[in-house]
Amino acid sequence: MSDAVVPHRVEQNAPTARSGASWLKRALDSDIFYSFRRSRMTMVAAAVTVLFFLLAIFASQLAVQNPFDPAQLQLMNSRISPIWTADGQSPFLLGTDEQGRDVFSAILYGLRISLVVGLLGVILAGTLGITLGLIAGYVGGAVDGLIMRIADVQLTFPAILIALLVNGVAKSVLGNRLDAMSTLGVLVIAIGLSFWVQYARTVRGSVMVEKNKDYVAAAQLIGLPAPKIMLRHVLPNTMGPILVIATINLALAIITEATLSFLGAGMPDTMPSLGTLIRIGNNYLFAGEWWIVAFPGIALAGLILSINLLGDWLRDALNPKLR
Repeated sequence: MSDAVVPHRVEQNAPTARSGASWLKRALDSDIFYSFRRSRMTMVAAAVTVLFFLLAIFASQLAVQNPFDPAQLQLMNSRISPIWTADGQSPFLLGTDEQGRDVFSAILYGLRISLVVGLLGVILAGTLGITLGLIAGYVGGAVDGLIMRIADVQLTFPAILIALLVNGVAKSVLGNRLDAMSTLGVLVIAIGLSFWVQYARTVRGSVMVEKNKDYVAAAQLIGLPAPKIMLRHVLPNTMGPILVIATINLALAIITEATLSFLGAGMPDTMPSLGTLIRIGNNYLFAGEWWIVAFPGIALAGLILSINLLGDWLRDALNPKLR
């Protein structure tokens, strides 16, 4: 009996293995992957981006100290030069700041904060913008007009001003109850409310084209509800432009967070992001402690450049006219 059961199990697992292998083969043979392999600049940008994410994920293992823990900081170690200079000391690879924080450790933890705020801000903006864009494009009429007029009004203001307004309102309402984690949440909301318009307008335009096609009419004919048609049938056909916008907006969200923190409206000094580290280091630039601002600035510039290069490649790879 056991001899009869084993072949039966092999036959059940075989289609799954073949489907997984075929999916991988299709992905490797796709035009997008071919375009990725042809561009060395894109491959380098992808490697740098992955490296930044890995550094942020494993910050607690790679850092020599926790810069968010005051018990691990010593003022006797403040303003130490990088290790390769005459006044450098081990284990402070990139030197220390005025509070005795290891700059390399602070960059790792600050990178984690910047990426978390950027990713969550993009997710919030994308969710809000895609939802409103689907509703505006599919329903149309007065609903479409109302949503698009709100979007037009918001486009008249720069994103940083919207973020400053939301951040200022939250701080005026919450006051002293706004701790570091609450500040992070406020930044996410501020960034999300600043960048939803691009998603909404792009999705609306794509939905207005897709809803007139035969597959949408067939779905309506068999009685599928409108939310199911929008999410299951229309939305997948608009994912190309959404992915491009999300990639580019990730860099914009990180820049916005860094700008808010640099202006003093972002993360506090006790839980610094890259923007906060740049603001702190800027106070000591003309005193000769250049490393406090230089290395966080280089890390932020490298991260933004690599993400922007990926966004530019993805925009070209998903454009059928450029294939």
